[in-house]
Amino acid sequence: MSTKNITLHKLNELQATAICGNDISSSCLYVSALTIGYAGQYAWISLLMVAFVLFLFRKIYGEVVGALPLNGGAYNVLLNTASKRTASFAACLTILSYMATAVISAYEAMFYFHDIVHDLPLIPATVMILLIFMMLTIIGIGESAFVAVIIFITHVASLSLLVLMGCWFVFHNGTEVFTANWHLPVTSGGIINALFLGFSAAMLGISGFESSANFVEEQKQGVFPKTLRNMWRVVSFFNPAIALLALAVLPMGEISSHQESLLSVMGQRAGGNWLSYIISIDAVLVLSGAVLTSYVGVTGLAERLTLDRILPNFFLAQNRRGVNYRIVIGFFLLCISILLVTGGDLGNLAGVYTFSFLMVMALFGLGNLLLKVKREKLPRPERASVLSVVLAIGFIVAAFLGNMELNLPSFYVFIKYLIPAVLFILIMLNRARIIRWLIYATNYLGKPLKQLIVSVIRPYRVLVNINAQELVFFTRGDNVAILNRVMIYVEDNEATKRLKIVHVANASSNNDHLKKDIEVLDRAYPDIDIDFVEIEGQFGPEIIDRLSQQWNIPKNFMFIGSPSNKFPYHVSELGGVRLIM
Repeated sequence: MSTKNITLHKLNELQATAICGNDISSSCLYVSALTIGYAGQYAWISLLMVAFVLFLFRKIYGEVVGALPLNGGAYNVLLNTASKRTASFAACLTILSYMATAVISAYEAMFYFHDIVHDLPLIPATVMILLIFMMLTIIGIGESAFVAVIIFITHVASLSLLVLMGCWFVFHNGTEVFTANWHLPVTSGGIINALFLGFSAAMLGISGFESSANFVEEQKQGVFPKTLRNMWRVVSFFNPAIALLALAVLPMGEISSHQESLLSVMGQRAGGNWLSYIISIDAVLVLSGAVLTSYVGVTGLAERLTLDRILPNFFLAQNRRGVNYRIVIGFFLLCISILLVTGGDLGNLAGVYTFSFLMVMALFGLGNLLLKVKREKLPRPERASVLSVVLAIGFIVAAFLGNMELNLPSFYVFIKYLIPAVLFILIMLNRARIIRWLIYATNYLGKPLKQLIVSVIRPYRVLVNINAQELVFFTRGDNVAILNRVMIYVEDNEATKRLKIVHVANASSNNDHLKKDIEVLDRAYPDIDIDFVEIEGQFGPEIIDRLSQQWNIPKNFMFIGSPSNKFPYHVSELGGVRLIM
């Protein structure tokens, strides 16, 4: 969603928490049963381990997004600390994760609803849910947030009611069921292996934690870290509590035979038909809310990718409410395609979901380490220790390997979806080079075929348009070695032939050495047209705004070196200017 057009509709803590919280808290409907399937009576310990990992990631995300509060999540941090290719890879994984999340959540919601309306056709009903939330997203984030809040409050209330009724059941019926379950033999090769496999499966229960970082620009100041705290509290309490109560209410055999609707069966046993019915309705609502989270998150990310010329400018069109409706419609079509290709096979979808989500989390941890090394002086509200970041990444890698052991065919499905996505991004990043190859190849074709290619594709015009985007680098009077690193970055990451190097200083500054250095670079990089501009004044948001409008250059194509703690402005105040040094 465009941050320019919804400034008056920034999300408060409850709204932002609801949008991402519906995604992560929907895991409570299935993750306990999934974990018990592998860890048995020790499932609650595996779920507490997951809560610990999520606690580590609270500071990791808080540090990164606090330093670089821009939409894009892992893509944003890697774009500002690594290369554009690495960042684009993270974006591919995030979009795949959102696609799988939306389809799985919509399909599972209709699966629960099928228990109420038995004649419901699952695939058409899933398409209808995806369509409804596409329309809600196009209407606007403020309106869709209202729906998300209602769903979130209903879900937390329903889970709380289930926990209370479960405790009431145990209080009146004793702990015989739990004792019997506790003394069952471990079937997963020992307690340690059971905990490891349970932990690996339970990591699926925190998918959605990364969502808040993808629409941080739509949140009011100070809201983002609160969304992380709130999401952590919800899953850290409900997931282990539900697993413990399931073991205290139902024999292990019944848990195994009702994995897809465990909470509904628990409600039936602990409170009766009325509670089972409430849980089923709640499942439909919150899983639908997870669909909304996918739409909101992917819209913020895809807009950022389009502004950075990784996706075509076609997607930047907005409606009257400032929503990039073409991104929303495009995501809807992608979700329909993956639904039809898989035929709603949850195993294949879960493979895309799990592995892409875990890789995004690992890349975010890597981005945090790169931020510490390359942007050490960049101000940030909190810092995660290096040890905690490495430990968190280690847990993610362990969970990734554990999921490969649990379901290797799903990993192959994930790869099949990832490869086309990466190929598309590589084509977009290298489209200028590909067009040049095409122009070169046409010289060896017959005249009729050459004329056809030139008239239909118009490669010369396309190449000129690609290379025409001018970039700006604001220098503090850096030496030739630093400026050369800027040129290398531009040459490796941006399809452009034009660069303005801008020096903002007072009138008494002597820039003779800087001019000579730029003359050297101009000769060293003959393919890039370097324009040196001197401006009198104080570098800050006002000058950036003025030059962006005057030169018609988007701020995300303006670069600076990493500012120090003495810099009077936060990066968020610069309107999306990128850090490349």
